[in-house]
Amino acid sequence: MRPSFAVLIGMALLGVPAANAQDSPAGPGLGEIMTLQQLRHIKLWFAGRAGNWPLADYEIGELNEGFEDVTKLLGGDTVDKAVGAPMQALQKIIDNKNSAAFTAAFDQLTAGCNSCHHTLDHGFIAIQRPTSLPYSNQNFAPQK
Repeated sequence: MRPSFAVLIGMALLGVPAANAQDSPAGPGLGEIMTLQQLRHIKLWFAGRAGNWPLADYEIGELNEGFEDVTKLLGGDTVDKAVGAPMQALQKIIDNKNSAAFTAAFDQLTAGCNSCHHTLDHGFIAIQRPTSLPYSNQNFAPQK
């Protein structure tokens, strides 16, 4: 089974050899998935702040997929309890292209992430609004 492109990117960022992903039937671990989630969180922030709603919609979809993967690893409803409602609210705001409500909804998602980390005894992982853009090669302005 070949790893997905997103998994390969995540492994490249973490310095994990691609052969490990191909040899491991379990796939990426929680740390690798959460690294990708953090990158998606950053991109979502900059897309929403720029009013690039198609990109914001794409990134929230990717976050949803990542949270599904986390749920499969953890089992139970820990993830849904922490970020389910904030993700739904943020999706509605993105669908409505509501710039005025985006920041508060994004902050609620971020609070949900931190709540989940505390629930899992990983409170030392504290997520916040991004302050700088690590993607200097991507234009976040809406394209015409």
